Amino acid sequence: MKMFQSLPLLLGALLPLAADAIPEGPAYPSLAWRLRETANYAKTLEAPTEQATNPRFVARLGTQSALNELQYLLRGLADPSWLSRSSGNNNLTPLCASYIGPCAGDPFRYPGVDPFYDEEAEVTPVVFQDRGCARISGRVWKPRGLAPGTRLPGVVIETGSLQASEPLYWWMAQALVRSGYAVMTFDVRGQGRSDAQTPSGEAGSNNNPPVFWLGLVDAIDFFRSSVAVPYPHNLACAGLYPTEVTAANPITDVIDASRLGLAGHSLGGTGVSVVQAYGAPGADAWPGVLDAENPVDVIVAWDSLAVGPASNGRPAIVPRVPAMDQSSEYGIFGLTFARPPEPDGHLVAFNAWRAAGLPVTTLTIRGSTHFEWSLIPTFPATSWCPRTAGGACSGGWGRPMAEHYSLAWLDRWLKLPGEAGFDSADSRLLADADWRERTSFYFRSARSFVTRDGVAQTCGDVRAGC
Repeated sequence: MKMFQSLPLLLGALLPLAADAIPEGPAYPSLAWRLRETANYAKTLEAPTEQATNPRFVARLGTQSALNELQYLLRGLADPSWLSRSSGNNNLTPLCASYIGPCAGDPFRYPGVDPFYDEEAEVTPVVFQDRGCARISGRVWKPRGLAPGTRLPGVVIETGSLQASEPLYWWMAQALVRSGYAVMTFDVRGQGRSDAQTPSGEAGSNNNPPVFWLGLVDAIDFFRSSVAVPYPHNLACAGLYPTEVTAANPITDVIDASRLGLAGHSLGGTGVSVVQAYGAPGADAWPGVLDAENPVDVIVAWDSLAVGPASNGRPAIVPRVPAMDQSSEYGIFGLTFARPPEPDGHLVAFNAWRAAGLPVTTLTIRGSTHFEWSLIPTFPATSWCPRTAGGACSGGWGRPMAEHYSLAWLDRWLKLPGEAGFDSADSRLLADADWRERTSFYFRSARSFVTRDGVAQTCGDVRAGC
């Protein structure tokens, strides 16, 4: 399904960009520049500081960690094959299998604590086998109280690497359900509660990066399976484990198969970049089983969107669909800047998408780290749980901005007239006044897309004003 207008966008790509304002502020080198950088870098410690000093957060995290560990132990007792040698699983591998401590994510977003699960959503655990027969643990999400015959756009969320577990991204799954989407979350092979390896010993996670694109294709196949068209890899892998797998997506009856988006973080951001490209000129053919052609319509990449020729086992990444790129200032290691970074350093993928005449937006969150999009307690990030008085994390700096723009971008390319978010998607994407101060003053944020009324929105420096 093509819901973007190539010709107007190509014309828009020829228009001059807005006058540059970045770099802005004090001259470098100067004391004023260093003081500003010190204050900006301090934002990376907001999240761990507010968590450590909030007794309610500490208690809730401890309680949820204990419950998660008990659940993990009970799974192993009920089905010892989860700890068999062929699975590669043990008490330390995958590292986040028990969902304890930082691996628990936001401890206020669990069933039994968060009324979301009783009042707003139906969430169903699923287990399916990937193309290598590793067991993949996940969930499918849909809104409660849907009218008969309702069909929703779907979004599959892929985690980051380095043992990022599924619960770290439930914030986005919840936001999508509230906005009228069917959603899937899952643990990539080698992470969380999925198998560490295939029965033949093929690894997962960072030891085998292709699981972040081929495994995502398998997840898409599962998401698009049905009783009439069961998920194929379960059938091919039958008999290897006594585990009861989910034959097909149990919520397929509410999904509009013509509308599919992806969101991914870190190496999952690379994954969604690769997967959207399959079938484009110069890219590999679609490797899925249930669809003859690539069904993906739009992507959001959280730190960050990738592009380029095939390299080190990664397929060529060619722009094919509308893409949003959200980037961090300080990255995964969170080191302070000794000198100003290159202002256009986060625009490589943006420029490739723009040159291809495809809708694209790049945003860099001020004071952010790589962990803005994975709500992982104790890790450096801007504020994401400053208040818990209502029995939930509320407020924050980076996560609300990430949620706002991710939803608006997906709504822009996936929603139909009459659906929530359709009419407001463009205005939310252009809400610079609401979010400008949260954009980086080091790296340029930019956009290039056409609104529903055909107006080209081309801006090379959102912070400067467009």
